[in-house]
Amino acid sequence: MVDTLLTSIDERGVATVTLNRADVHNAFNDDLIWELNNAFTKLGANDDVRAIVLTGAGKSFSAGADLNWMKEAASYTEEQNMRDALTLSGMLSTLNSCPKPTIAIVNGATFGGGVGLVSCCDVVIAVEDAKFSLSEVRLGLTPATISPYVVAAIGSRAARRYFLTAERFDAAEARRIGLVHEIAPTLQEAFSRAHVFLKNILGGAPEAQKEAKDLIFAVIDREITDELRTDTARRIAERRASDEGREGLSAFLEKRKPVWSVDA
Repeated sequence: MVDTLLTSIDERGVATVTLNRADVHNAFNDDLIWELNNAFTKLGANDDVRAIVLTGAGKSFSAGADLNWMKEAASYTEEQNMRDALTLSGMLSTLNSCPKPTIAIVNGATFGGGVGLVSCCDVVIAVEDAKFSLSEVRLGLTPATISPYVVAAIGSRAARRYFLTAERFDAAEARRIGLVHEIAPTLQEAFSRAHVFLKNILGGAPEAQKEAKDLIFAVIDREITDELRTDTARRIAERRASDEGREGLSAFLEKRKPVWSVDA
């Protein structure tokens, strides 16, 4: 039996998670959703992991929901469908809130739930021939479960277009609307560009990166109130007094690498 998800960790602490259902373009089913949630939960809690790369085997990143899985879901009761949707939502939340820096390397078809996965990652590199689509309305559905993450990535204006038209768009358009950060001509070059990001990530302090990510969630779309200013002041005060904060300042003054720095 072929594993639907492959996970490895190299000597730098970089984990690679590969969707491995290439025969169905890495489409989601119950097993893959469960394995993704389990993998990102474990990797997020692993002190030896510094960053996570998410990619897909074969010609596609992820074509969204598996057709056989969707056929089965069509016969579910509303209660069963609710349970099923919450499982998918839980996996996306686990990825989105993962305390480790995450990089998606995207090639080929990236539709529906695949766009949701991309939206939950911190950095996204797409091969220039990648194709994206939020195709749910053509099936009489909506991108409900992935919507919080997709709207956060592309904004409401682009979402109003692509949620309704379900049209396909390319990597250049994905970058224009904020879904993608970098475009590479080939998959090999995409991995090379990921290496540059990883070099920068591995120079940062792990706990500071975790807290910096949480900081974004804490301040986004918030009115700047006394409460928010107090919270952000507390955060930096705690960082300055932390072991990492002291080590970072000492390393800077002594013109040396901090203890957490790893050569990429």
